Amino acid sequence: MAESKVGTFRYFLSSIGHVFSVFFSLGRISRKTMFFFFLSFLPVIIALVIKFIQIFSDRATVSGAYIFSNIVMVLYLQFLILILALFFGTSVCSEEVEGKTLTYLTTRPVSKSSIILGKYAAYTLLIILMVLIGVFFSFLILNLNNLLNLRLYKILLRYMVVLTLGLICYTSFFTFLGTFLKKSVLFGLVFGFGWESVVQYFPGSTQRFAIVHYLKSLLPTSSGRRFSFLLFRLEPSSVGTSIFMLVLITSVFLGLASLLFFLKEYIFEDQ
Repeated sequence: MAESKVGTFRYFLSSIGHVFSVFFSLGRISRKTMFFFFLSFLPVIIALVIKFIQIFSDRATVSGAYIFSNIVMVLYLQFLILILALFFGTSVCSEEVEGKTLTYLTTRPVSKSSIILGKYAAYTLLIILMVLIGVFFSFLILNLNNLLNLRLYKILLRYMVVLTLGLICYTSFFTFLGTFLKKSVLFGLVFGFGWESVVQYFPGSTQRFAIVHYLKSLLPTSSGRRFSFLLFRLEPSSVGTSIFMLVLITSVFLGLASLLFFLKEYIFEDQ
């Protein structure tokens, strides 16, 4: 009995791996990925412009780390990772329904849950790579005159970890929306740029109902007296609580997405 369960679990993991490899390969060459890859480089272009202005300006320059945390990270944390997670997360299910390929997928010798989890993993890895490449280059550009400062790389690593956790968590939520709602992108926009953008600035425990609160709680704090826009009105949770909540949110919404995809009957509409 135990061996049978172990065999079933191994087959389940193998199925997830097969789905992951197929959709990661397809995702790398899709037009959507190319578009969002170039969009994810917007902060790099901004970093280049700022650096050129600093080089050719006679004014006293602001540190690259400060510019990164107040301009570039705002773009990544409160815009780009939301956009990427929204359009890739909701498409995990919706693109199969709209493309009428769901029947083909569900007749393969893999479980419905492995389809959701495999596609989620493939798309999440794609957008993580997009974001981290841009973050790395924008950080280096803004800190060209201070590249030998090893402390900066610890800060960079922490930023990368926070953005990775954000993409993992947001994509799981939007994957759930995609399996649950027809207009999932619209509801996702309302959530991302309505709820998440407003609730994080509420005082007290209310801000803990936003995913971005736990991401901001993990950000490195400013070592100087300069104000960081990202930390405005933040009443941070502890590191342990923040990581626990992000893992919990991810697990719950991935579980719900898998359950809904298994139970729900999707109706194809004529175009």
